[in-house]
Parts: sequence; structure tokens; C-alpha cells
Amino acid sequence: MRKVSPIADVVMHPVRLRIIQQLGDGRRVTTSDLRNALPDVAQATLYRHVAALVDAGLIAVVDERRIRGAVERTFALGERMAHVDHDELRQMGDRELQQSFLTFLAHLGEDFDRASAIPGFREHLGFGQVRLHVGPDDLARIQAGLGELLAPYLTPPAGAAAADAAPGSDASDVRTVMLSTVLMPDPADRPSPTERPDSGSDSDPTGQPAPFSAS
Repeated sequence: MRKVSPIADVVMHPVRLRIIQQLGDGRRVTTSDLRNALPDVAQATLYRHVAALVDAGLIAVVDERRIRGAVERTFALGERMAHVDHDELRQMGDRELQQSFLTFLAHLGEDFDRASAIPGFREHLGFGQVRLHVGPDDLARIQAGLGELLAPYLTPPAGAAAADAAPGSDASDVRTVMLSTVLMPDPADRPSPTERPDSGSDSDPTGQPAPFSAS
């Protein structure tokens, strides 16, 4: 029996995917942060999935401190999530890969529903699709260019938090937006017989590991 990829295990489980999303952009979160971010998940269930992610090396405990007799852990993405290559994708069956993508779309829809209640929602909303015509090395160059372009915006500026920003300051105007990306071949464009069907970059153009984003 073929062994299921650990990455597939994560993306095929909604709670684990949501935990991973909380750790995107290099964020570090505590167990309390996770409970507050996922209030609909029972505490015992949340802790069980966190433990499974730690055991798989997908998230890591980066700090521990004792608070009123209990140990508060701080988590960050683990080495296992640092790079998802094509070997990882090849381990997924067709059904697993399809379910992974549908799970991604489902959570994107949930984020849309939650964000639509925020004032000024439409001012920060945009979506579309564009075709790119790329050669063997072009995706790597696009990835590097977009990574450089987006780098200044991946970390909040000092004082950008609502509680810290002075009214009228530049920091008070900073909003956090989510950029979700999908990179896949055009269904109408069939590769030549000499071209590998899975050739291309190991990451999507935003610099996030393909095909997952922890934004």
C-alpha cells in the first residue's frame, strides 16, 4: 500500500490547514493565540491536531514558558513546511491532490465570507486570471522577482497594530490583506511528448511552497 504524504494529511484536514494558516508569513503563535483564532474548534481537538503537526515536523515549538502552573508553548512553521517539492506532489494520488485543492478553495471561500463583513471590504478586494507563456527557466525568474517585490510587505511596519498606531499616522492606514495564489498549466495547452508533464518550478510565483500557501 502506498504511503500517504504527510503534506497530504495536513491539507486534507480542515483544522490542521487552519492551524498552518495561522503560522503563515513567519508568524509565531501561542496555544492561546490558536484558541482565540479557532474558537469553533474544541480545545482537546485543537491540541490533538497541534500535537500531530509537531510530530510530523510541520510546525515546531520555538518557546515554552510557565504561566500559573501551565506551560504555554509558542509555535512556528517547522522545517518540513520550508519546501514542498515535486517528489512530495508525486506521492499524492489523484484523489488526494484534488481533495487538497478543493480544501484550499473551501477555506478561501470561508475567508471571503468572513472578510465580507469588514468595513471597506471591496476597497481591498480583487481577483482575476491571466495566462503566462513561460519557458523552462521563466517561472524561477518570476518567482524571484515577485518574492523581491512582496518582501517589504510581509512584515507589519513598526506600530502598525491598531492599538499602537496613532490616529492619522501612516501606520494607522496599514491594512492586512491576504494574497492567495494558484499556479497550474493551462488545460488547453498540452505539453509536447518530450516535455515532462510535471516540469517547472517547485514553488508558486509568490515564493510560497507549491501548491500550498500559508497566508
